Amino acid sequence: MKQDIIICRDIKKAYGTGETEVVVLKGITFSIKEGEFVAIMGPSGSGKSTLMHILGALDTPTSGEYFLDGKDVAKLSDEELADIRREKIGFVFQAFNLLPRTSVLRNVALPLVYANMPKAEREKIAEKALDDAAFPKAFWSYHSNQISGGMMQRVAIARSLVNNPALILADEPTGNLDSRTGEVVLHTFQSLNMQQGKTIVLITHEPYVAEHADRIIHIRDGNIVSDEKNAHKRVARNEKDIAI
Repeated sequence: MKQDIIICRDIKKAYGTGETEVVVLKGITFSIKEGEFVAIMGPSGSGKSTLMHILGALDTPTSGEYFLDGKDVAKLSDEELADIRREKIGFVFQAFNLLPRTSVLRNVALPLVYANMPKAEREKIAEKALDDAAFPKAFWSYHSNQISGGMMQRVAIARSLVNNPALILADEPTGNLDSRTGEVVLHTFQSLNMQQGKTIVLITHEPYVAEHADRIIHIRDGNIVSDEKNAHKRVARNEKDIAI
């Protein structure tokens, strides 16, 4: 039986105090099991970005409990939080965050440099991650500023895989891409989920993007307004169907 990788219990987040207090999250409760592909959707100001920072161990709730892969995040030290971000979570951001004059392979291998892994070993792991992200081998030696936006995002996905994380957390991963290229990136996420069983949480404000997930959690004004299986899941097209 699959275990819960994420458990949120009555998560609240407020900024400021007294008259200046702004409550962003008002009691968020949900869980996500290993191998799920979940979209957290909401408009600007809904609280989804704040929730994403909490899920990524980049911020802590004002109250409530958050367990990631069985660990109570609130009880971890700064060093333990850094370890959990490095070892348990693969981040994919809207802005790619790649080094521009560095090869695709070296960009993907970069997290392993900080782990003091030998060069040959980290390159082998980076090559597998690029394969898993369906990134064409002919472009591995290209600098990241020499490839398309869709390819850059798949490099970022590959980079998120090198530490074999328990969770891939993608924040608006198609936000800087046109719809056709976004399809390729969404297909990559779906393949990682269906073929490799990766747990993926995708943050988005676009219903069309959310509809590629198996389950959609809809947030508005700091509350969960719906949490349902996606009965009309879209199947994204891959690069063989769309020229990028």
